[in-house]
Amino acid sequence: MSRFHTTRSLAAAASLAAFLQWQPSTADESTIDVVTSFSILGDMVTEVGGDRVEVITLVGAGEDAHTFIPGPSDVKVLTEAELVIVNGLGFEGWLDRLVEASGSDATLIVATTGIDVLAVEDDHHDEDEHDDHAEQDSHDHDEHAEEASHDYDDHDEHDDDAAEGHAGHDDHGHGPVDPHAWQDVTNAEIYVHNIAEALIAADPDGHEVYEANAERYLDELHDLDHDIREAVARLPEDHRTVVTSHDAFGYYERAYGITFIGAVGVSTDTDPSAGEIADLIRQIREEHIAGVFVESITDSRMIDRIADETGAIVGGVLYSDALSEPDGPAATYVEMMRHNTDMLTSAVSAF
Repeated sequence: MSRFHTTRSLAAAASLAAFLQWQPSTADESTIDVVTSFSILGDMVTEVGGDRVEVITLVGAGEDAHTFIPGPSDVKVLTEAELVIVNGLGFEGWLDRLVEASGSDATLIVATTGIDVLAVEDDHHDEDEHDDHAEQDSHDHDEHAEEASHDYDDHDEHDDDAAEGHAGHDDHGHGPVDPHAWQDVTNAEIYVHNIAEALIAADPDGHEVYEANAERYLDELHDLDHDIREAVARLPEDHRTVVTSHDAFGYYERAYGITFIGAVGVSTDTDPSAGEIADLIRQIREEHIAGVFVESITDSRMIDRIADETGAIVGGVLYSDALSEPDGPAATYVEMMRHNTDMLTSAVSAF
């Protein structure tokens, strides 16, 4: 029996049951229109869907989903979609308002359903509350797709404002869970299962294609996970701490054993205070952390300042929340994970 048909989590099965009877209504049955929230997810859907899907990604390569402000064209994209596949876990703080503005009746799939969610350190929440929030977040997104068509007429005169989603800090803050689950490749395998199930439910005639593509992709991800573990294992255990622009690598840390210190939290829409930067500089000096890394979606000036004041070496650019352009080093999810691992291990080895 193929790995694609192995036992899936109860949470993923529950997500599937909610839309199993849905059938696409498009006149063109050769492909299905799928909207994904950001570039990494768009790549995964393309890998599984192949020629049977038409993928439109809202937050493209090199763009920051944390600070994304939807526009009227995004409202139109959702209106015409058959499937909308999102990360969930609070990553798309603008999503609910965008769906409401579009009046979309597309099926909404949360790709992180069934993942062991990583809690963000927060003095105001305990671990049980983190888990409850994560489960409720996925549930809320699943139910929202059924309610999205309500009151669309009320938004006709306010599409621009609604599409912008009042994109302030409250919309972009992730709350008590870390949404960057794709940074652990074994989590990416769960994404693939959820994506394949969603595509099969929407397009049963294509099930053989989706299953074959998913199986091939899962094999590739299995090899990727193995290679990352081997690369990190070659590093001295006392020499595996780095500083990054923002705290997007918690799942990578948990899975592979490199410690990441983020200059800001899990979202890029807030800046650290002068005191927080001073504390970080002090920590780098005390712990003799030799390497700092810029992320592709963030301004490098803060990391440059930290490097200047500590003598740490800027190890290069990591891709955290977005792929590179097609001619860049991280044009696909697999290439992104290999690039980041190569940057981390080669740079840390040199420090």
